[in-house]
Parts: sequence; C-alpha cells; structure tokens
Amino acid sequence: MTDSTDAIDKPKGSATPLIFISHDTRDGDLAEAFSKLLKSVSAGMLKSFRSSDKKGAEGIEFGDEWYKALMTKLHSASDVVCLLTERSLERPWILYEAGVAKGKLDTPVHGLALGVPLSRVSTGPFYQFQNSDDSEDLLSKLTLQLCRRVPGLEPDTDVVKAQVQIFKTTAAEILKSLGTTKEPEKKESIEEGAVAKVLEEMKLLVRELPIRLEQRMVDGPDRFRSRRPRRFHPMMIDEMSHMIARRSDDPVGILLIAGFLRDDFPWLYEIGMEAYRVAKAEGSEAAHDALHMFRNACEVTMHGPFLDELGLSNKEAHMMFRELPMIIDHYMHRILDDKPVRKRNRMQKSDESQSNGR
Repeated sequence: MTDSTDAIDKPKGSATPLIFISHDTRDGDLAEAFSKLLKSVSAGMLKSFRSSDKKGAEGIEFGDEWYKALMTKLHSASDVVCLLTERSLERPWILYEAGVAKGKLDTPVHGLALGVPLSRVSTGPFYQFQNSDDSEDLLSKLTLQLCRRVPGLEPDTDVVKAQVQIFKTTAAEILKSLGTTKEPEKKESIEEGAVAKVLEEMKLLVRELPIRLEQRMVDGPDRFRSRRPRRFHPMMIDEMSHMIARRSDDPVGILLIAGFLRDDFPWLYEIGMEAYRVAKAEGSEAAHDALHMFRNACEVTMHGPFLDELGLSNKEAHMMFRELPMIIDHYMHRILDDKPVRKRNRMQKSDESQSNGR
C-alpha cells in the first residue's frame, strides 16, 4: 500500500544526518541544550531539528505550514529523540511524532527521560523502545550512537563524557527552575486538559488507520474507492430527534450525531456515546463537561489537518463536517437549559409526597 509518505526517501546514513528532537513547547531550553550537546561532540556535523523551537533557527520558520514542515522533517530524520519530562510525559504531539516515525517511516525512536524515573517512561506507549535515562553512562552511549550516523565520525569517549556532564549540569538547572512553576501548572483549565486528552486519544487511533485502510483494500478495492461521506442536513438530525425524543432535554440528538460519525471518525463516536450516557444519567454539571468535551473534539478534528489526512478534503465534506460543532452547541443549550427545571420538579414532588405521608 503506497501513500504520500513513500514519496520522500529518508537519507539514513547520509553525510548530513538529521536528529529530530521531539519535545514539549515548555521544554524548549532542554531541547536547545541537547542540540548543543550533539553539535559539540560532532564538531557541528550532526544536525538537529527541534519540533517546538520558538527562539532558535532549528524549528519551523515563520510563514511555513507547521504540519507540512513537521512531516517533511520527520521524513528526512535519521533518528527521533523524544525528551520525556514531568511536563511532556504522554503529551499528544510527542506521541503522534513518535508514532509517525516508528509506525509509518520505520525511523529509530529514542525516549530520553529527564528528571523522571525510567520506569514511568517505560509503562506507556514508549514501553516498546529501548529508552535512556539521564545517567552519564546511558547519555554517553546514546550520544555516541547518534554520532555514528555521520560516516567516519568516531568522537573520543572522554570528550563525549565531558560534554555530557555539561549537559547534565545545564539540564539540572533548567529542571530546578521549572520546579518552581510546577504548582501553577496544576491550575490549568478543565477545557485545556480535556482537549489534551482528546488529542492524545486521537493520535493513538490515527496510528491504527494504516491497518484499517489495508483491511478495506483487501475486502474490496472497488468498495473502498466508491466510498464517500454521506450527505446530511442539520434539519434531518433535528427532525429525527424531535420525533424520537420523549422530553425536551432528551440527549437523543447527540446519539444520532455520534452514529453519523461512527465509520469516518471512530474516536468522535466513542466520545459522543460517552457524552450521551452522561447527559442521560448525570446532573447538569457532569453533562456540561461531557458535552463540552465532545464539542471540543469535533472542533479540533474538523479544523485540523485530519480531514485531509483521511481523504475527506473535498469541499462538500468540509461544509458538512464543519457544521457539527454548531449542531452540538444547539443540543447542549437545549439539554442543559431544561435539566435544572426537571430536577426542581422532582424535588418538589418528593417534598409533597413526604408531606402527604406525615
């Protein structure tokens, strides 16, 4: 099965190998220090790219399309080094970049634990990789391994250890300074945390897409080629919801939307079903959080690069799918506005029954 990723050959073992440093935006100083370590031990022959660099010249240039630039660098990278810290563990884009590198391009991926135990790194998606912690021996071994990507480059072991010690000192100072701001980090808004979790789940599901696409090709290429997004109109869902619902705050409209997304966006289907169950059973606050997460998931999916990646980039599909957040907003207001009224009615009936029983 061919796709766009096969069009670019990876220059592994070339004279100018590229190390793709995947890191959280907030760990930019650590990424810069690691890049300097690679330059110092290779006399500048080992080039690097920092995925979230904002102040140096080793990141995405102004005016570039960020997603296209990231994919281009991943294609040309000889190795991907993921800096795993307290701030970046299980962050969605690091998982996504590692997944594309290993699962799609077969590029070596190295997890580097900085300031966190190696055991925490090896229990998540990085368990399949031979990871390294920030001890001097393992850091030196990883650095020497990366240097050997340059043909004929054999740096002196003592020089490498000396530069590793400098990096460890710098990293310790950076991590110590970050520790003073760790407490406010816990006060992130619920919405930001929800979006991060949604993105993480989406990236993990995207990694399974090549297998699903291959299976569909085996089942029948004609069926696969003829598949297209089903046409629908918001009024169709609203009309069906009105006919099926037994009361004004019945979340059946969310159920219908989730069913519409099941084949093309399975992760949105799962989140939508969870929102339906919570909205049906829980109070208004829990329902608000669940419905808001579903709305955010649809917003991120429909306005991100995922429609193009899934082959749903035609104008008609864009127009249909980008109306979804607005439709969900409509049902959120309908469901949540009526829930407090029903709760008060139930409380009043309960009080009346207790009074009659006395």
